[in-house]
Amino acid sequence: MNFRSIIWIILLCTQVVCGNVVVYAQQDHKLSRPVDLKCEHMFSPLGIDTPSPRLSWRLDGSTVGAKQIAYRILVGLDSMEVVADKGNIWDTGKVDKEERLVSYNGPALTPWTRYFWKVVVWDGNNIISDSDVSAFETGMMGTGSWKGSWISDQHDIHYRPAPYFRKEFQTKKSIKNARAYIAVAGLFELSLNGQRVGNHRLDPMYTRFDRRTLYIVHDVTALLTNGANAIGVVLGNGWYNHQSLAVWDFHNAPWRARPAFCLDLRIEYEDGTVETIVSERDWKTSSGPIVSNSIYTGEHYDARLEQDGWDNVGFDDSKWKSVKYRAAPSNLIVSQQMQPIRLVKTYHPQALNKIDDTTYVFDMGQNMAGVTAVNLKGKEGTVVRMKHGERLHDNGRVDMSNIDVYYRGDNVKDPFQTDILILSGKKQDTFMPKFNYKGFRYVEMTSTEPLDIETSNVTSYFMHSDVQPIGSVKTSSKLVNRLWEMTNNAYLSNLMGYPTDCPQREKNGWTGDGHLAIESGLYNFDAITVYEKWLADHRDEQQPNGVLPDIIPTGGWGYGTANGLDWTSTIAIIPWEVYMFYGDSRLLEECYDNIKRYVDYVDGISPDGLTTFGRGDWVPVKTKSNLELTSSVYFYTDARILANAAQLFGKEEDYKRYDALREKIKDAINNKFLNRETGMYADGSQTELSVPLHWGVVPDDSKAKVAANLNEKVKESDFHLDVGVLGAKAILNALKDNGYGETAYKLAVQNTYPSWGWWAENGATTLLENWDLDAERDISDNHMMFGEIGGWFFKSIGGILPDPEKPGFKNIIFKPIFPEGLDQSDVRYISPYGEIRSTWQKQGDSIYYDIVVPPNASATFYMPSNVHDSKVVQLTAGSHRFKMKLRIERK
Repeated sequence: MNFRSIIWIILLCTQVVCGNVVVYAQQDHKLSRPVDLKCEHMFSPLGIDTPSPRLSWRLDGSTVGAKQIAYRILVGLDSMEVVADKGNIWDTGKVDKEERLVSYNGPALTPWTRYFWKVVVWDGNNIISDSDVSAFETGMMGTGSWKGSWISDQHDIHYRPAPYFRKEFQTKKSIKNARAYIAVAGLFELSLNGQRVGNHRLDPMYTRFDRRTLYIVHDVTALLTNGANAIGVVLGNGWYNHQSLAVWDFHNAPWRARPAFCLDLRIEYEDGTVETIVSERDWKTSSGPIVSNSIYTGEHYDARLEQDGWDNVGFDDSKWKSVKYRAAPSNLIVSQQMQPIRLVKTYHPQALNKIDDTTYVFDMGQNMAGVTAVNLKGKEGTVVRMKHGERLHDNGRVDMSNIDVYYRGDNVKDPFQTDILILSGKKQDTFMPKFNYKGFRYVEMTSTEPLDIETSNVTSYFMHSDVQPIGSVKTSSKLVNRLWEMTNNAYLSNLMGYPTDCPQREKNGWTGDGHLAIESGLYNFDAITVYEKWLADHRDEQQPNGVLPDIIPTGGWGYGTANGLDWTSTIAIIPWEVYMFYGDSRLLEECYDNIKRYVDYVDGISPDGLTTFGRGDWVPVKTKSNLELTSSVYFYTDARILANAAQLFGKEEDYKRYDALREKIKDAINNKFLNRETGMYADGSQTELSVPLHWGVVPDDSKAKVAANLNEKVKESDFHLDVGVLGAKAILNALKDNGYGETAYKLAVQNTYPSWGWWAENGATTLLENWDLDAERDISDNHMMFGEIGGWFFKSIGGILPDPEKPGFKNIIFKPIFPEGLDQSDVRYISPYGEIRSTWQKQGDSIYYDIVVPPNASATFYMPSNVHDSKVVQLTAGSHRFKMKLRIERK
């Protein structure tokens, strides 16, 4: 034990009576020490390329008022020296600040180097505590560090079988460590001595391949042997060589080519020498059992073509072909620093419907994005088709009519959302696609010969970016709990290294869907690395004049006439929200010039401050809203974010310019669309009233009227929605934030058409694309564009909000509602400072409300108006209980 860190354990208990409010603070006094050390928002990452990586931590412990007043960071090459407070690379010394996110600012980092680091903190009692030692490891740190060559096979873009590559090599000395660095145009799986390397799927992530190529680093020390070794690589097409035809024109992408890779296997021996095994012309290549693969349609696997041991030592590759050199796909080869895609959850069939001896339909019980694995035995040459879909025909077979509408390929040779397995006839054949995923709940298997298939032969995997869950909502309402789960299932189904619209019909990174769901994503999952990657895609795709496409990445589609502000405001909204949730301004700073270019473009085509550049309130229930109003509100929002960012970064002239632009847009909107006497915007639809309220356009002296009108509009619809995606983002917040929390809650938990609950009542396990279950278009059953409700539960019944003055939940705003019809709520969120809890339950006319404020943070609790003696209370770190008397309205 570190004796300088020993403190007494003191039980602290206080009670304060304030009118009808009783406040308790009760907490064990425990040592606060730094934990959860992260580099670039990841634990012990490999392949750090940035010269100034961000180092972060939080304080553990539960001391009332726990607070860091100073820190010291030590970085060194020897872990034991760092333990002993010796940082031979960087030692900040004692820094008298509360910061828990610091960018490295020491001597230049070198490639392929493992750095050890720790944090020492001083708390409010001047007690010192140390973290455990963590590590990060640099990667290539520039294209000049690569030794391997870009290689591929001898085929062109039209050849369908996947290329396999192999090489054998010798190691003759004792190995200290080994790292595989592999950059790929397309997708890959890597193996060493017959064992698959890592558990990632669909690496590398999809980018604008001709502008930015990602490489992956794996620790392969344990897979190498002293002596003979073999390395194998299989490449998939992914989005790089899109062979399937669809309306999005990915087959015409400017980067399109046959997949290729570059690999450095860097081996450090115990004697300090280094050897690098590289991709070169001495590798061999062949086709194999993957006879076709498409990220969009499916994978075809002929088990008769398997070459056992192809990636192991001693395999006879005399019939394999030579490889050829290829140019690098881009000039920028950078490390993939983000949470990878993995097989996260396993599903076994909940039901099996045997149609006949050659047709089986499996219900996996959950709509998901992922893959299906099978193990089957049958006559040689038997063809098994595995069709994946979200719906069933009346006859029990899979219905894909809601998701195959944009496919333009050959449904016989390359069927949509369908894997094909050809059996070897020699063994129990196992198959799971390597380079594809689908959106589905049901799997229909048809075979050319009778097969006996049981539920034990089929397993499906929910696959997505493996982001850590950090939020939870548990209440006395089964519907609230279910809606929260449905939202998360939809969100994860559409997180594949970038946020997508749906995992089946398109798999596109629709910008509008991405920013409409951003708060739901950030409240529930530690997804910053995915958004940082996706905003880099935005910067890659932005035209010199500032214009963005409305799907990102894109092969060229999406620079149309409607790719406007209500969609492509991602460039401003997402960096700002990441700053609010993480207190990390780097993404905002990286996107600053891009936001500026974008706002300047819109300003240039909208000299009076109003614009029709946008898609409008997509998929409304029935009422269409004014496109100029909603697009102009998003123009205002982008200008406001840009002005705030300019102020944050000390760009005073920019701040003055864009703050004036913000005011100009606001005035233009209100002068044209707001009737100040009646408090109505435009024609007074739910969207037209809620969007200006939510985004802060309504003048202070008109807010009460506008909010009252919105409240009446919702009451007139018997607490049902009449909005599209823009209104769905705004309406619950506009009501709750302007004194109508009860109305907002009734709207949120409505369970008849049209509502979120109507989907749940009809058996949905994810969010849908259309309010109308009988609609004829826009009918995906796994969409995230209506996903604001998942985040709204945190902001409403949890009341947990970031403070713009102290972002990253340095100061937490608590503004909960205690709505009629809900008796208990437990909402938790793991912020950068630790877990925040907002828990309450009703007992008669009293409500017991428990708040936990994490160490090194503070909070401001705004008591709701439906409690007696409502007031604002400032809170320090620790646990706090409030007993309040509810105002009971007499009916």
